[in-house]
Amino acid sequence: MSQKQTDEIRQQVRDSYARVAEASNAGEVCGEASGCCGVSDDAAINTLISTRLGYSTADLAAVPGGADMGLGCGNPRAIASLRPGEVVVDLGSGGGFDAFLAAPEVGATGRVIGVDMTPTMVSKARANAEKGAFTNVEFRLGEIEHLPVADHSADVIISNCVINLSPDKPQVFREAFRVLKPGGRLAVSDVVASTELPEAMRNDPVLYAGCIAGAPLLDDLHAMLKAAGFQDIRITPKDESREFIKDWAPGRGVEDYVLSAHIEATKPAIQA
Repeated sequence: MSQKQTDEIRQQVRDSYARVAEASNAGEVCGEASGCCGVSDDAAINTLISTRLGYSTADLAAVPGGADMGLGCGNPRAIASLRPGEVVVDLGSGGGFDAFLAAPEVGATGRVIGVDMTPTMVSKARANAEKGAFTNVEFRLGEIEHLPVADHSADVIISNCVINLSPDKPQVFREAFRVLKPGGRLAVSDVVASTELPEAMRNDPVLYAGCIAGAPLLDDLHAMLKAAGFQDIRITPKDESREFIKDWAPGRGVEDYVLSAHIEATKPAIQA
């Protein structure tokens, strides 16, 4: 993929999720052009979406209003095993939903850093943090391929249905490896392709922003993680996720090609 193509994909994704944030701020329903979007002016709809992804009603009650926009394809915190005092980096943090849920688990001695490339999302997340009086959470503007985070500074990296949107996934995993401390862990919910997508789907910009066209094949994803230096790689597809994925592009049959998965890996404790 050329640099021009990479930049075009990244800009299209950025524009799509800016519209998601703007729709949420305005209390509007966002349309198909906004991509992988569950935003609604009806909080009950977002609650239904998020509980299907594995969040509890207690989780939803614990975050500021507007943080849950019904985005994502799973619950990365369910596999992260967060502990007090840990530093967590959330890739593609959006309105801050997963970051806010991680905050009480790492406690006052820990820290959560959300990174998002969409200025409107970062502004929304910062406003939500102020609304919820979160003192151990911060949000930084940046690309997940070039994280604004110091080397060897994070204990855990989480992400929810964002890495598939990157046009350079190997670079995302290299960056994740860089910022993790030795022994640090990756805990991600994302979409993977169970079989090669048809060319028409792969080249559809709406399906790319909709968390479908950029889904990597399982073997390719494993190879990317290994090449970045990770070990103990575990990719666990969730067959039941096809039920909600089909709603992302009704009538397109996308559920026959992609599904949600838990993706776990660790950085070796002793560096070669």
